[in-house]
Amino acid sequence: MSSTPEFAFAAVAAPHSAACVTGQDVLAQGGNALEAMVAMAATIAVVYPHMNGVGGDGVWLIREPGGKVRCLEALGMAGERATIRSYFKLGHEKTIPARGPLAALTTPGAVAGWAQALELAQALGGRMPLPDLLRDATRHAREGCAISPCEARTKPNRFDELKEAPGFAEAFLDKGETAKAGDLRKQEKLAETLDHLARTGLMDFYRGDVSREIATDLERIGSPVTRADLRKQEARWRQPLSVQLRGGTVFNAPPPTQGLASLMILGLLERLNVTRADTFEHFHGLVEATKRAFAVRDVECADFQWPTSDPERWLTADVLQREALAISMSRAAPFPLPASSGDTVWMGAIDGSGLAVSYIQSIYWEWGSGCVLPATGVLMNNRGVAFSLDEKSVQALHPGRRPFHTLNPPLSAFDDGRVAVYGSMGGDGQPQFQAQILSRMRLGMAPDAAIDAPRFLLGRTWGDESVTLKLEDRFDSSLVRALQRAGHEVEIAREAYSDAFGHAGALVRAPNGRIRGAHDPRSDGGAAGL
Repeated sequence: MSSTPEFAFAAVAAPHSAACVTGQDVLAQGGNALEAMVAMAATIAVVYPHMNGVGGDGVWLIREPGGKVRCLEALGMAGERATIRSYFKLGHEKTIPARGPLAALTTPGAVAGWAQALELAQALGGRMPLPDLLRDATRHAREGCAISPCEARTKPNRFDELKEAPGFAEAFLDKGETAKAGDLRKQEKLAETLDHLARTGLMDFYRGDVSREIATDLERIGSPVTRADLRKQEARWRQPLSVQLRGGTVFNAPPPTQGLASLMILGLLERLNVTRADTFEHFHGLVEATKRAFAVRDVECADFQWPTSDPERWLTADVLQREALAISMSRAAPFPLPASSGDTVWMGAIDGSGLAVSYIQSIYWEWGSGCVLPATGVLMNNRGVAFSLDEKSVQALHPGRRPFHTLNPPLSAFDDGRVAVYGSMGGDGQPQFQAQILSRMRLGMAPDAAIDAPRFLLGRTWGDESVTLKLEDRFDSSLVRALQRAGHEVEIAREAYSDAFGHAGALVRAPNGRIRGAHDPRSDGGAAGL
């Protein structure tokens, strides 16, 4: 028998226990999955600030009880003062600074997504008052919450630059170093902001008093984002991408996210005819599919207002078959591609009606730009470092443009009536971790076992320039040798369970309404339900 927790009719999953409690409480009070997710998003923005925040972005994949799948894109755009010329004049001719005010160059999109999600929640019968949904988050910020083990063990990239970001040291450091697990942290200004939004409405973040304070602080520290940019920010409904697999359909978000790559990996793996999980064929096939999917991603996944081509063409049966035929099942192909990292949270919720939500929220690098705005307590993201200062690049910086996003929340609808929401944080690792988990479940593994099992990551991790095939230290030695013989440059991680290999979770609803759910032992959360 599987040890995966099972719930009678509703469940949530999150990488921090406080977010799980918040979501479970909303469901218990009669809230629907969208309302539960907004409440969870607010709570986790407070208790997991190294991974996400109200100054970041979000992407939603939603399946309504009748089967309609929607994508809600809540992604920020480059400020009106963020031009290639302006960065050149400041002495940045090659890359955008990764930390500090010049890294805080895109508007926060997450809160606009919360507002749009709640409009759909109400259309589907939701009646939870906004103050109730933000209550836990406000309380944790005002009264304080314990530093999580994950935050305490996180080693920030470019820490010296991060420490110099305006407001960062005062908000998040203890005598110049990261805080210890269990220490209490209060975020009183953020509590005031959440309380104000609860009373005046979420769009005050972009149109009202909160917006004015954010814009004033951004101008003071030298960010390219203005109040006019905040007024323009909105969340958009987008048509999700999908790929048809044997026994079901998998959905994901369109560009500028890397959802296309996630779907391509699954479509290619199916055409390699892998029949057993955690074998050489399984992992080699996933790695080679990742290489081909990332090659497509790097030229296709740009802002939809600046498209390079139609991304759906890469998910047709003919193209997937052509790409699969180019994969050798005995030899590794070269992998010269660079890899990006990022810190995000994935969370899921399914309610008694069958409304299912897959959601990911992010500030990009750990602690984002590092800029904490004094009037509101908002920690600004650094998603704009994904832009290029090369005019000819598909990711060229331009005011009003959305950068490439690693965020991509998947959702699967099986032909037998099951519905699964699942996902992981992890930058370039997200498509890889998603594919490992879903393919394991499709090959017979229970959700908790699929999530617990050792994972691989093709590419770089934080502070590491090697573009190798990295394996957690629990892979069978004979499998490792088989991968090496095939030409993979294998590197064994020091940890058996490492944050570098993602914080994943999954909820699977059966046709009878019962839900099985799990979250990653690598994180500080779990699954909870009714």
